[in-house]
Amino acid sequence: MPSAVPAPSDRPRPPPLDARARAALDDEAGLADSTRWFDAPDGSRRAETRLALSGLYCAGCAGVIEAALRALPGVERAEVQGSAERAQVCWRPDALRASQLVEAVRAAGYDAHPARSEAALEARAREGRRALWRLFVAWFCMMQVMMVATPSYVSGPGELAPDLEQLLRWGGWVLSLPVMLFSAGPFFASALRGLRQGKVVMDLPVALGLLIAFLASTAATFEPGPPGPGGDLGGEVWFDSLTMFVAFLLAGRWLELRGRERVARALDSLLRELPDSVERRDAEGRIETVAVARLAVGDTLRLQPGQAVPADGRLVEGRSSFDEALLNGESRPVPRGPGEAVVAGSLNLAAPVWMQVQALGADTRRAQIVELMERARSARPALARTADRWAGPFLLGVLLLAAGAWAVWRQIDPAQALPVAVAVLIVTCPCALSLAAPATLLAAAGGLARRGVLVQRLDAIEALARIDTACFDKTGTLSEDPLQLAEVRGGPAAPAERAAWIARALALAAGSSHPLSRALAQAGGPGTAVAEPLFVGDRVDEPGAGLAATDAAGRSWRLGSAAWVGPGAEALAEPARPAGARPWKGRPVVFLAPQPLAEGEQAMVFEFDERLREGALPLLAALQAEGLGLELLSGDRPAAVQAFGARLREAGAPAMRLQGAATPQLKLARLQDLQAEGHRVLMVGDGLNDGPVLAQADVSVALGHGAALSQQQADLVVLGSRLPEIAAARQRARKALAIVRENLVWALLYNLLALPLAMSGTLAPWAAGLGMAFSSLFVVGNALRAGR
Repeated sequence: MPSAVPAPSDRPRPPPLDARARAALDDEAGLADSTRWFDAPDGSRRAETRLALSGLYCAGCAGVIEAALRALPGVERAEVQGSAERAQVCWRPDALRASQLVEAVRAAGYDAHPARSEAALEARAREGRRALWRLFVAWFCMMQVMMVATPSYVSGPGELAPDLEQLLRWGGWVLSLPVMLFSAGPFFASALRGLRQGKVVMDLPVALGLLIAFLASTAATFEPGPPGPGGDLGGEVWFDSLTMFVAFLLAGRWLELRGRERVARALDSLLRELPDSVERRDAEGRIETVAVARLAVGDTLRLQPGQAVPADGRLVEGRSSFDEALLNGESRPVPRGPGEAVVAGSLNLAAPVWMQVQALGADTRRAQIVELMERARSARPALARTADRWAGPFLLGVLLLAAGAWAVWRQIDPAQALPVAVAVLIVTCPCALSLAAPATLLAAAGGLARRGVLVQRLDAIEALARIDTACFDKTGTLSEDPLQLAEVRGGPAAPAERAAWIARALALAAGSSHPLSRALAQAGGPGTAVAEPLFVGDRVDEPGAGLAATDAAGRSWRLGSAAWVGPGAEALAEPARPAGARPWKGRPVVFLAPQPLAEGEQAMVFEFDERLREGALPLLAALQAEGLGLELLSGDRPAAVQAFGARLREAGAPAMRLQGAATPQLKLARLQDLQAEGHRVLMVGDGLNDGPVLAQADVSVALGHGAALSQQQADLVVLGSRLPEIAAARQRARKALAIVRENLVWALLYNLLALPLAMSGTLAPWAAGLGMAFSSLFVVGNALRAGR
């Protein structure tokens, strides 16, 4: 009896890498856009590489790729986000090479390229074309099969001659071959890859159902004797149901793929491509067109209207408006003039201008934002991992139920046994269950990115929706940055010596990211022009305390808090005010003193005025309205913190717990106490000393102007430092979590309702395929609401 067995895939397994491809992947310069290099706690080097994947056909493919990557010696962590077709791998360069990561993915039957490479874009385009061709072949053949099957449905008993009925069956078999050998290839390929890895993937029940139905129909077509019911396999053919199921399922998956691409485009649309070339003015004033890759820091460039800015820099000539949605989430143009900064990826809208390059490539703000977004797209959320853990046992249960249904129906009606078993296998595929969380969270991340809030960890969206306490840093977070230098007191009385002390304070403050240091460095003043270097050796930067350095005479100087500077500094913080002077407002202060103070010397005190940051009051009011507890944790002096709290209350802010003199250790201890009491804590900060508490919090937010370390530790980064976006982000997170619940409930209810129909013989295999495709499509479509 002739038969046909479908090929395991519609395309050959990706070939091994050739020598040139391996060399390109193992070149660190070539991996710069997709790999982050860092030192582990033990001092050894680590790499974190993001790969763009192709060939994924169901949520279960992610587990197969993860297993293949984790089996490599030297891979410490591998996470695959199937919805975004991204993998994030942490590996040891001393144990393996980047090319081995790609080869492991290819050996598992998929393909991989470094993220954001041209090869990755080409692979995505090829995958889209191949999916469209599979869909076209399935629908075309389905219509032809339905045409040749129609006479069997419309003719009465005895009206269709046996030889003509047999000819129609042969025609249905021939027309089904392209569907099985090409269109349905991804289902068989995915199932086989999972079995090789010892995993029961979601396409296994689908592949079994297709294979059983096709083989049974083939046997019925070619067995001797007149066509008709009977025999162990029922004697019926299901070529029409088979091709209809494949067509419906591929249509659902193609629409699902389009939905995933829509989410990816929502994220990528914020990352406007840099120009390939730009006009540069050389030292002799001549203008030449050069590739962006040939630019260097200090080059002077001309930007035409409509041109994207190729690097971070400042304007030197001309005025124009720039679209800086990438930086601050605002779609309104921002005016810029000479001396003002422009960022890579922003768009010149109005007039020609000249700019000077200050940062290129990975050092630009654009590159940092791309890094944050890619990290979020590659992460696999906890909700998705939980759904995947349940999917394995669920699939085993489906296989057992299908076998049981076949055995029972063999006793009731042998002709219905196979259709029932196939319908059970198909209708219960948990694709929708595994798509429920990642598709929603990715859509929410895209919506937040459009508002200028970058998500670094998808799990943070769930955590943000569940917080009940919000903690804030004060200086630079709730207060405006930069502060204004209001008064300088203490120090030596002689003008020349006093100017020298101020110069040392300015030199120590230069380059520090702390708001008080930035305010002091920007203030300028007497003594800023000093011919000889003020300090020798490296500057010490102690988070939460201050700065220290040694001058050419060997004397140590400290700038920072009273405790850091030494005894006697605190007494200068709140001086007695003469009669008629304005009352003390607890203004922020920073101290300067040599170590140790000589007899008759006293520390110098710099006082600053601070204003409430725009948006602080609406944020606090919105969070309190949602029932959150509010706390202010500041390293500033208790008097300054109390004065700031009083200013908040006078402006109409809700009551909040205040804690001053909070070192990084005390802030960390407070968060740990809150968490020990069962609270879920949000921490908002921007300074270098906020790194530990940002890492400890259940969910953390860093502001766009803050220190790089705080942004690396934070789960979300608010571009443009617009505080009300934090409240809006929480509302969107709660909406996303509600949509995840809707999707999970829908997926479970669908299976609970469809399974009895399939086991009772009410649901035909083609209808089961239609229901499965509709279920996945509903989940993806509902998930897209989280991005709006």
